[in-house]
Amino acid sequence: MSPRPARARPPAGDPSVRPATQRLLGRDWRLAVAFVAPAGLLIAGLILFPIVSSVVTSTTERHGAETVFVGLDNYVALIGDRVFHTGVLNSFVFTAYAEIFKVTLGLIAALMLHHMRRGRAVLAGVILLPWVVPTVVTAFTWRSLFDPIFGSVNVLLTDSGIGPMLASIGLVDSWPAEWLSDPQLAMPAVILVNVWKGIPFFTVTFLAGLKAIDSGLYEAAMVDGASPWQRFVHITLPGLRHVMIVTVLLSSIWTFNNFDLIWLMTQGGPGDSTAPYVMVAYSKAIQQLQLGAGAAATLVMLPIIGILVVILVRMMRSSDQPRSGDLGQRRLTPAQRRALPWVIVAVSVLVLIWASPHIVWKAAAVLGFFVLLAALVGRVVSTLAARGNRAAARLVNGVGSGLALVALLAFVLIPLYWMTVTAFKSDDQIVARYSDLWPTPWSTEQFTNLFSGHSFGNWYLNTVLVAGASTLIALVCAALAGYALARLKFRGSESFTVTILLTYVMPGALLFIPLYQMMSGIGLNDSLWSLVVAYPTFTLPFATWLLVGYFKSIPADLEESALVDGCTRFGAFVRIVLPLAKPGLLAVALFTLTNAWNEFLFAFVFITKDDYKTLPVGMQSMIFGDVVPQGQLAAASLLISIPVVLMYAFGQRFLTEGLTAGAVKG
Repeated sequence: MSPRPARARPPAGDPSVRPATQRLLGRDWRLAVAFVAPAGLLIAGLILFPIVSSVVTSTTERHGAETVFVGLDNYVALIGDRVFHTGVLNSFVFTAYAEIFKVTLGLIAALMLHHMRRGRAVLAGVILLPWVVPTVVTAFTWRSLFDPIFGSVNVLLTDSGIGPMLASIGLVDSWPAEWLSDPQLAMPAVILVNVWKGIPFFTVTFLAGLKAIDSGLYEAAMVDGASPWQRFVHITLPGLRHVMIVTVLLSSIWTFNNFDLIWLMTQGGPGDSTAPYVMVAYSKAIQQLQLGAGAAATLVMLPIIGILVVILVRMMRSSDQPRSGDLGQRRLTPAQRRALPWVIVAVSVLVLIWASPHIVWKAAAVLGFFVLLAALVGRVVSTLAARGNRAAARLVNGVGSGLALVALLAFVLIPLYWMTVTAFKSDDQIVARYSDLWPTPWSTEQFTNLFSGHSFGNWYLNTVLVAGASTLIALVCAALAGYALARLKFRGSESFTVTILLTYVMPGALLFIPLYQMMSGIGLNDSLWSLVVAYPTFTLPFATWLLVGYFKSIPADLEESALVDGCTRFGAFVRIVLPLAKPGLLAVALFTLTNAWNEFLFAFVFITKDDYKTLPVGMQSMIFGDVVPQGQLAAASLLISIPVVLMYAFGQRFLTEGLTAGAVKG
């Protein structure tokens, strides 16, 4: 009897030999559960559940001490709510004009820096300062500058002759201007401040996009005789298309839901001329204690935000699916693709004309001035180069770029300079208005009064504790979840990645009401723990998303070698991956720490006791009615800004490396 032939063994790694649970849930599902659970629980408990809770709350109404179900009555009431309509309109106007100016000026600044051969890194760091300094510092500094009595905007514009000229051509109704108390000027003023703070983000992003464009395309175009304008239209703009869309969508979501900057500068006034819809929701929910009406006011805007978020998610994930970004293009003909941007521009302009007729022509005049000036310089340079006079072309280009750069640096640095010198003036000098631009003599009076008359030291300690604790929580949870999403094989990893990105761009305006309810329900209101618990809602998703990209950039061979040598997966994570991921971890720590350091809305809503206030809320409480301690606010602004600026200065190398790797793979 012949022997039975041996049965062939399945090849190593064959999925058919794995247990049924592994085939169903993935090879690494057990470890993935342990790694993802902390971040998943925080996201579910602090973001997803509060949004569902907010939906439920929006169907209720408070009648005395009782809360009753009212169905859709709160939403129906918004149809005839004039204050809410004005808030939505203000949010749209504020966002539209801010984005137009940030895109235009950010692109001009990025082009100037891109063509610089020396000093680019230094100038980019200087331009980044408005984005780095806390929002509360931005608001109080510009509020001080716009002050008609103690500020210097009117003085400088009057002495230079620009102010009377603006009045003569109708850009302002009268001179000197009442920037924050005139209903016609308050909205343009807060838009200007948002543009000042937002230009660095656009400049740095566009600069990174310009570096990624193949220089060979420009060389080939120059050989073919293309003018600078043609190279800009046919190479630069298409090369920046993806970066522009992602940046504008992300910034639009942030700007549309802005609360802190407008509240700190105008509190929505004069009247309701600058009040965004978020402020209307805050008034209903927190001031009037109608949580249902406030929740409805935020949720009714969810479809608009949702559309922007979905588009943004698809654009940000297109790098992982190279062909997916062309799906929309393949549905349109070439003529339709060319016409689509112009249709969007035309519709936007018509809506702006209807929504803000008193602003649109002024904004067009200011924007047109910058664009025409840049186009004129480019035209002169092109003409001189075409005639063979390259030396003159370089001279004109250098002078034009130099003047534009000086103007940009002046716009960026003057508010910061004003804050610094005001902090070292005496009260007598501030009131008497002598030697406006220089302390005479230098004095530490404001710092002494700040610590003796307020709980500033306590606010500072609270901010350090809250920012440090929330950063530690976000960093640990994000490192575990980011590694699992980047390396481990388990079912649901793609869905969890999309959830992370969705929660990353989810605005805090949708969360502050349900989180306020949650903190009240568990007795954490008016305690630092409420902020430590709430801050991961906006730090954890970003930290996880960035670290997913950074972990993907680390070669997997290093971990596999450690596993072959007998190391466990967790041991390889601790001993191999984390040390190599130090730049990414430091970048995440820097961002989460500064975001927690600067946060205003949650701290403003959750904390009312002076002993538990953080710096942004404490500084806001220093203002009593019309009494604004300009010097003390400047001193406080300087002290709150120094740690953030120093952190960015010392962590710039790690920040750049971490963000670059995260952006490429994330």
